[in-house]
Amino acid sequence: MTPQHTDQSSARTAGATTETPTADTATRATTAAPPTDAATQRKQAFLQCERSLNGHPTQTLRAELLALAESVGADEQPDRYGEGALIEDFEREIAALLGKEAAVFMPSGTMAQQIALRIWSERSGRRTVAFHPTCHLELHERKGYERLHGLHATLVGDADRLITLDDLRATPEPLAALLLELPQREIGGQLPEWDALVEQTAWARSHGAAAHMDGARLWEAAPYYGRDYAEIASLFESVYVSFYKGIGAITGAALAGTAEFVAEARIWQRRHGGNLFHLYPYVLSARAGLRERLPRFASYHTRAVEIAAALAQVEGVILKPNPPQTHMAHVYLRGAPDALLEASAELAREQRVALFTWLRPAPVPGYAMFELNIGDSAAAFTPDEIAGYFTRVIERAASSR
Repeated sequence: MTPQHTDQSSARTAGATTETPTADTATRATTAAPPTDAATQRKQAFLQCERSLNGHPTQTLRAELLALAESVGADEQPDRYGEGALIEDFEREIAALLGKEAAVFMPSGTMAQQIALRIWSERSGRRTVAFHPTCHLELHERKGYERLHGLHATLVGDADRLITLDDLRATPEPLAALLLELPQREIGGQLPEWDALVEQTAWARSHGAAAHMDGARLWEAAPYYGRDYAEIASLFESVYVSFYKGIGAITGAALAGTAEFVAEARIWQRRHGGNLFHLYPYVLSARAGLRERLPRFASYHTRAVEIAAALAQVEGVILKPNPPQTHMAHVYLRGAPDALLEASAELAREQRVALFTWLRPAPVPGYAMFELNIGDSAAAFTPDEIAGYFTRVIERAASSR
C-alpha cells in the first residue's frame, strides 16, 4: 500500500478521518441518514469523538476565522502579489529564525522545493539531485521535479533507514543538490545524529552540490538536537519549512537562503503561478500558529516520549523509533487492520475517544501501523489512560477473530 501524504488523506483511504470533530460536524453526523457500510459507520463514529490522540483540536470554520481576525493589527493591510509590510515582515521573521539572509512565503512546499532544486541545478550545470527513497518529491509529487524541471533523481540509501555517509560516497554521478529531510517522516520521524548531519552536508559541498533541507517538520527537530533553528539551518544552503503541519496553519511554506537565492526563487514562484494576488489569509494563519505553537514543541516531544514509554508496556504494541526523536513515531499494532479499526470505532462510540482512524499494513507480519503525531490534543489524556485504551482495542480485535 502506497503511503499517503497526510494523516487526513490516509484516513480517507481507510474510510475515516484523523481530525478531531467539531460540535457542528458531530451534530450533522447524528442527524444524517444511517450509514450503510462499515467504513462509513466508522467515519461517523470518529466524527462524534470529543477527544483525539493525534494532532491539534479543530475548531468550526467560523471560530477559526474569527480567531484569525483577532490576530490582525489595526493598521495592517493585505499584501498584493507578495508585496506589502504584512508578508515582508513575516518573511524577515522567518529568515531571522533560520539564520538566513532572506525568505519567501509560498503557497506550498511542493512548489518551494522544486524551485530550490531547479535553482541549484541551473547554477551547477548539473541535472541530477539526490534524496532518500521516501522523499516527498519521489512519493507524492507525480515526478514534478522531472516533468516540470527536467531534473533526474538519484535515490540514496534504503527506504527503511536513514541515509549514511557511505550511501553518499556510493553515489555514482555529480549532483546539483543533496536534499535531506529533517526529520524523516516515512520512517517514524527519525533524525540523523548531529555529527552525521554535519558530515553529510559537508560531503555535498565538497562535491560541488548544494545541501538543501526539507524542513517540513523542522520545528519538531530542535528539541532532539538541543540546538536552535538557525544553527541547524546553518548546515544547509537552502531551507524549506512548512506552516500547516505541526504549526497547524491553513497552508503555506517558506523557502530561505541568501538574498540572491531568494530573489531568484521569487521569479520561479511567479512562473509556477504561486505569486497570488493576495496571500494574507495564509500568512496571518502561519504567523498566528507559529507564535502560538513554536514554544510548545519541546513539550510535544516530552509528551511523545512519555506516551511511547507507556505504550511500550502494552502487549501487541511496537514503536519505531522508541523513544521518539521528535513528537511523532510509527505505532505497530498486532492484529488484522479491519478488526483493529472496528475496535477503535467501538471505543469511539462508547467513550467518544479517537485513538487512531486509519491503518496500513506494516512490515512486521501480523501487525498494522499508524502514525502517532503528538500535538495539543494529547494533553487531554494521561499516558496510563492511553495505554489502557490500546490494551482494550488490541484485545477486542483479537476476540473478534
